[in-house]
Amino acid sequence: MLKMPCLWGKLRLNNMKKKHITIVGGGIAGCMTAMELVKRGCRVTVVERNQIASQTSGESSWAGAGLAFPLLPWMYRDEVNQLALAGANLYQSVSAQLLQETGIDPEYMQSGMLIKPPFDETVATQWCMRNHVPFEKTGDDLLLPQVAQIRNPRLLQALKQWLLSHKVTLLENTQLLPIANTTTLNQWKTTRGETLEADLFIVTSGAWSYELLKETAVNLTIKPMRGQILLYQIPVNTLPHIVYQDGFYLLQRRDGYLLAGSTLEDVGFDTSVTEAAKLEMQAKAEAILPALKGMSIHKHWSGLRPGTPENLPTISQHPTIANLYLNTGHFRYGVTMAPASAKLICDLIFGEKPEIDPTPYRCLS
Repeated sequence: MLKMPCLWGKLRLNNMKKKHITIVGGGIAGCMTAMELVKRGCRVTVVERNQIASQTSGESSWAGAGLAFPLLPWMYRDEVNQLALAGANLYQSVSAQLLQETGIDPEYMQSGMLIKPPFDETVATQWCMRNHVPFEKTGDDLLLPQVAQIRNPRLLQALKQWLLSHKVTLLENTQLLPIANTTTLNQWKTTRGETLEADLFIVTSGAWSYELLKETAVNLTIKPMRGQILLYQIPVNTLPHIVYQDGFYLLQRRDGYLLAGSTLEDVGFDTSVTEAAKLEMQAKAEAILPALKGMSIHKHWSGLRPGTPENLPTISQHPTIANLYLNTGHFRYGVTMAPASAKLICDLIFGEKPEIDPTPYRCLS
């Protein structure tokens, strides 16, 4: 006797493999989602308003530090942490696969994170014990030795190369118009008057997601939040761990480049940098690492995070448009959450039971 749920699951799986899925947004969340869909046998197109892996895009995927951990997880909701930690746990294997198949090293490093006061030691250590996160007390500081980083510009470059090698269509420098409220999305028009067709669309456009969806019946609270970062060039291994103190971090790459940041500014889609922020970040960086005093700043840039209430992303089917899904609004943890959120949105599309409860990330009308 046939087990009907299993049969229907197989029928849906086979049917989905025949679909053409278009992803709107070519940041890390979009590229990770495309990678997951390819692994499941789909034909995929990625539409990006700028160039994928471009440092001039103003998007947080390139601009951020690539810290694969929620900064102070005991300050966040459990739903934020479960997605961030699930994503962080996948990065070692994802990075190894990308390096093997593309030759581009995303530079996954388990460098550990040293948290300096002020922080609530009791709350922090209790959270670590409850969630089985190793920690060490070093004086007044708290070391989380298993925290990792990933070099997000190289990660994006590797993802782009992987997608191209797997015959994913990349439509770069292609900007879409906002869509009208409908029940089925058969076509999506570009600002150049072109029409893109697909069986199913997924919005992974970060800070730009609301602008694309604002005319649909969706309760989506996403707005751009600017983050400015400084870059130094210092001797290799000067900073053995990521260092975090009072909303500010220092993070060193393998080749010696050190990132110091970042700001959190509600200024709309303004990606400019300011002298005031530069001086403030410089002072904070030198207070944490006095060796930076007198050193020149190699670069100063900004990116736009998709700001959301409580850092909670939307990973869900659109409430009124049947063939439209959202994987967006990851705020400060787009890189960290990307592998897990890609799996979650694909599980929802394929009708598979996800490992993470999708209810908290549901898109509401």
